[in-house]
Amino acid sequence: MAEQEEDFSLLPLQDRVTHKSWKVRKEGWEDAAKAFAATPDESDPVFRPFVLGSELWKGAVTDSNVAAQQEGLSALCAFLKYGGCQACSRSRSATVTPIVEKGLPSAKTGAKQSSLEALLLYIEIEGKSDTLLEDLLQGLSNKQPKVVAATLGALTAIYHAYGVKIVEPKPSLKALPKVFGHADKNVRAEASNLAVELYRWLREAMKTLFWNDLKPVQQQDLEKLFEGVKLEPMPKQDRLLRSQQEAAAAAPAGGDENGEAEEEAVEEEAPTEAFDLAEPVDVLKKVPGNFHENLASTKWKERKEALDALYEAANTDLIQDGHFDEIIADLAKSMKDANIAVVTTGANCVEVLAKGLRRSFAKYRGRIMGPIMERLKEKKQSVADALGQALDAVFASTGLSESLEDVLVFLKHKNPQVKSETLKFLIRCLKMTKEAPSKPETKSIAEAATKLLTESVEALRAGGAEVLGTLMRIMGERVMGPYMDGLDDIRKTKIKEYCDAAQVKAKDKPKPVAPPPKAAPPAQKRAPSTKKAAAGLKAPVKRASTPQSEKPAASSPQSRPAVGKAISSKLGGLQKSGLVAPSAGLKKKLPGAGPAPTLASPKRNITSPSPYNEAPAPKLSRGLAGRPLGKPTAPAEPSAPSAPAGMTAAEREELESLRTDRDRLLRTSDDLRTEKAKLTSQIHELQNQNAQLIEDHTRDVLSIKAKETQLVRARSDAEAAESMVQRQGREMERLKRELSRNVREASPLTSDDPIYEDGNLNGSQRHPGVERYDSGRSESREVGYQRARSYMGSPSDEKENGSLDLGGEKKPSLGRNLSGDTLAAGRGDDSSGAPATGQGVDSYKRAAEVTSQLKARIEQMKAKQGLTRPGR
Repeated sequence: MAEQEEDFSLLPLQDRVTHKSWKVRKEGWEDAAKAFAATPDESDPVFRPFVLGSELWKGAVTDSNVAAQQEGLSALCAFLKYGGCQACSRSRSATVTPIVEKGLPSAKTGAKQSSLEALLLYIEIEGKSDTLLEDLLQGLSNKQPKVVAATLGALTAIYHAYGVKIVEPKPSLKALPKVFGHADKNVRAEASNLAVELYRWLREAMKTLFWNDLKPVQQQDLEKLFEGVKLEPMPKQDRLLRSQQEAAAAAPAGGDENGEAEEEAVEEEAPTEAFDLAEPVDVLKKVPGNFHENLASTKWKERKEALDALYEAANTDLIQDGHFDEIIADLAKSMKDANIAVVTTGANCVEVLAKGLRRSFAKYRGRIMGPIMERLKEKKQSVADALGQALDAVFASTGLSESLEDVLVFLKHKNPQVKSETLKFLIRCLKMTKEAPSKPETKSIAEAATKLLTESVEALRAGGAEVLGTLMRIMGERVMGPYMDGLDDIRKTKIKEYCDAAQVKAKDKPKPVAPPPKAAPPAQKRAPSTKKAAAGLKAPVKRASTPQSEKPAASSPQSRPAVGKAISSKLGGLQKSGLVAPSAGLKKKLPGAGPAPTLASPKRNITSPSPYNEAPAPKLSRGLAGRPLGKPTAPAEPSAPSAPAGMTAAEREELESLRTDRDRLLRTSDDLRTEKAKLTSQIHELQNQNAQLIEDHTRDVLSIKAKETQLVRARSDAEAAESMVQRQGREMERLKRELSRNVREASPLTSDDPIYEDGNLNGSQRHPGVERYDSGRSESREVGYQRARSYMGSPSDEKENGSLDLGGEKKPSLGRNLSGDTLAAGRGDDSSGAPATGQGVDSYKRAAEVTSQLKARIEQMKAKQGLTRPGR
């Protein structure tokens, strides 16, 4: 047996992997995998038999023995991993279908994993998945449910690893409705997993291709599964392609590859839109034949119906490109229509056409954007919204550079409504654009927005500040610094707030600054004379002074000792190791002074005229200035012009005083600028206070007028009340007279009788038969007093036939007294037998007292009736 094994090991690998014994095949594939992993590169000869003989891999995948099959799939993964693109392209057609039918549904876990890994390696190495995806989707039509379920699981793993940017999702989405109707529950479960994985990448955009083909119950089940995915962030690509791996490995060596890699990752994280998955629709065939005739009708309803028909035809995700020139021209005319319903529908048609055509709509932008922006004068919000959405769709199909010219023109429109809506559109453009504006475009936008800050309308001023803030968010504060210098602190603060709150998609990428050129190395040999030293160092002077970033400030203390060293080195001779330190006298008098006047030529930032007129040694001074001092990469340059040897102390003092005056003027200018900004802010505050005071004054005037109106009304009400009181008084007097008249009529006594005399009644009236006191007169008196008592009596004040409360005393009833007297008079005597005449006199006295008391009671009754009856 040992001899047989030894003989098998001597066979070539291609013979061993095709041997009839599964053990030999298993060992052969193990040795093949080890040989592939030990190769230095993909051009090794060990790959050649397996590249040319692709049927070997088909036999490995479809091996009847599961152990040999597992090792064959492992060897296939090693072959693809180390064999490169040639190994993939030659073996893919022979292995993908067998992997789908035999490898993925295998009972061995290792075989399943190796099969899936082989499919992932095909995509990783080749960088494309079209052919492999076609072969995989054919497995969904297999009769065995386990093959269909395994294929769906492999698709889910592939999309999870590479995403929808690398693996096309359309074919899988179109195949979902069929597998959702499969009889096997495992297949339906794997289909749900695939749908959820695609939803992670595509979100709602995936529904455009297959959602309507599902049953309502299936839609509800998927919606429940999607709920948990909606809260997750956008997924990232878990596995990189071979090309991406190479780019990532080379990224650290580049200058800005890291930033580009980040941008690519951001682009991959963005959700896929429905436009990317939809099928193009030929809209021109769906437009009615009489569209142009109806749109030119004199009836607005017919024009609107024509536009409605166009909207129904064009309302699709993707429109097939065609000749839309006539339709765009008609839509441009509809923007000038007198009926706002036609204008709104026309704007909706422009929106759906721009969204469906995308970049193909860019050629129509110039013909439709102007009429839309001109129609922005409509104040109705629904019309303005429709026009704004149409402008946004047009901008999305083009870009900021193409639309900026029209926007800047309409920002100067005389109609404030058009200007305001155009400003809102510009703000939306800056937030939506993915490309930062160029420097000239930034200047144009910033200048237009700065002019809007001085508008009288608050909305325009706020819009201008928002434009500057959004532009600052894109370009950065350094680029926007020159446009912010002339603004006051209040406006700067507002612009900064808009900048912090703005959400933009574009970021300015400044070009990398080129490194400064290297300075020439210092001369190695001594200069024998002044002329030679100047000639040898003439060229480095120009190179050292060319980069602007290397020029030190005028007041830099480092440059002055350097020039002093150069001067002292001239006196002591040039040395290799360094320069001789300058003398103390040169430091104290004028730092950086040299023997030649031309040392001042590199100092270009001094605007004051140079007081030096003498030039004893120009060549020597130029050579010393061009000689590198210390570090060759950053040569020091004199901060002040060097003075000739014959310069007097007075001239030096004058030069220093001029420099001091210049610094003082600069500081004064800064202070004045700061003071101006403060005063400007105070002016704005005072203007706001003045406006508030005017508003308060207006409110006070209106309040005073309201109070005056209330006062006039109160006076009128008082006069009406006084007149009513007078009427009530007159009515009371009339009632008093009527009551008195009624009392006189009820009393039969005459005015001659002193007992019944009433001062308030007319005393001239006399009744007949008052001279005698016969029985007839007594009866008449009794009747009269009974009438008076019945008229004046009140059941609420006293009981019937009771006593009267007059002055706190209870007196006998008038009726009772009168009846008694009358009866006594009728008889002619009383019970005591006194004469009738004397009794009659006493009776009349008592009657007089009762009458006076009765009058007082009547007055009280009158007063009481006047209080209880105010309406009479």
